[in-house]
Amino acid sequence: MREDALETAALIADLAAGWAWIGLAVALVFLVWGVDRVEPNTRGAYIFRALLIPGVVLVWPLVLRRWWVLERGADNWAARHRAVRRWHGPLWWVLGAVIAVTLVAALTLRDDRASAPGPERLEAPQ
Repeated sequence: MREDALETAALIADLAAGWAWIGLAVALVFLVWGVDRVEPNTRGAYIFRALLIPGVVLVWPLVLRRWWVLERGADNWAARHRAVRRWHGPLWWVLGAVIAVTLVAALTLRDDRASAPGPERLEAPQ
């Protein structure tokens, strides 16, 4: 049983290392050639690119997909965010209701210390 767990842990560690190496390769290629094509405002911002390395290493499949979409010119910003923006208003109302219910519940269910016994003075040990 213990050997199986160790083999599983070794497999997970190997998969994580492989993911990180692929991510590092994608990060190097993307940050040298791709970031200028995706976001023109990053031209000349070389220190900024170093800050992006950890994020690109972690989410490299998303970076590759986004890079591919932008290179093809298939990005439609308005359509991409329409569904999310449609839910903003209703979610604000739900958030307001949750906060109000939480506040009322906290005030209603708070501990009433008036019914608890008062403090009791202890005597010093002899």
